[in-house]
Amino acid sequence: MPVSVVRFNLVEPGATPASLHARYRTALEMAAYADDRGIATVQTEEHHGAPNNWLPSPFAFAGAVLGATRRLAVTVSAVIGPLHDPLRLAEDIAVLDLLSGGRLVTVAGIGYRPEEYALFDVEWKRRGRLQDELLETLLKAWTGEEFEYRGRTVRVTPRPYTDPHPLLLVGGSSRAAARRTARLGLPFFPSAHLPELEAYYKERLVEYGTEGWTMMPAAETPLLHLAEDPDRTWAQYGGHFLHEARTYASWQSADIRSAVRSAATTVDELRAEGVYRVLTPDECVAQGLDSLVLHPLVGGMPLEEGWRSLHLFCENVLPRLSG
Repeated sequence: MPVSVVRFNLVEPGATPASLHARYRTALEMAAYADDRGIATVQTEEHHGAPNNWLPSPFAFAGAVLGATRRLAVTVSAVIGPLHDPLRLAEDIAVLDLLSGGRLVTVAGIGYRPEEYALFDVEWKRRGRLQDELLETLLKAWTGEEFEYRGRTVRVTPRPYTDPHPLLLVGGSSRAAARRTARLGLPFFPSAHLPELEAYYKERLVEYGTEGWTMMPAAETPLLHLAEDPDRTWAQYGGHFLHEARTYASWQSADIRSAVRSAATTVDELRAEGVYRVLTPDECVAQGLDSLVLHPLVGGMPLEEGWRSLHLFCENVLPRLSG
């Protein structure tokens, strides 16, 4: 059975506090509904200072989702590691791991927007070293034992629920990310379908004498929206998909490799690309995808349209995939 994911980044251009409150509450209600119907994962992410109100606090949101659900996993993909205090992040993840019984999954990346580093007065050129320190600190902190940290002896409590530690993957699209991941014996999460990078990671595992595994996006990982009339949906709501695609395009330099990458400048171009797909339930089943990523509130999508998409997916697609 394909893996089912519902993605939330809570983007809403021109939002008011009241409209964002409604969007956040709706996302929690959607997560609870999805959990009841067997969705495997809610995925969220982190970006800072975005004019369209992109979610900046993924662990706060993850905690709310975990509290509203009983079974599904919540994946933060990705946390921008160097922007976080390592000891505090170790505590936050441990508490969420304890609260949820091990349902939090964290993918640690280093980001690709210098302006986010500037916002927090973190030096962009030091991001690799800061990521090394963060990952090493998390692994030591979760043992519950004393360790040396920036010239001091520290101990972080409480210990997490998951043994030996909460699920932590390292994301990225570079050889440096693959080397870092292999050295620490952590699983690798390439940001796109990159078989050559997976092979490099496996070579480094042998070199370092460590063990790990890869969770890599499939060659096709479209973001899905369900509709009874895709033509009408593209005509009425295509601007929301295009807003997100253009936002990503403005952030990603030529050397960034991502599963969500679009060169489209119009709704028609975006529809032809296939990165975002509006499908009927029958079309969705016929896609034969290994991973189904539903994005019901994409680009500030009206809440009622997001609900229509989620209902069609859960009531008319999921039962046919598990049969």
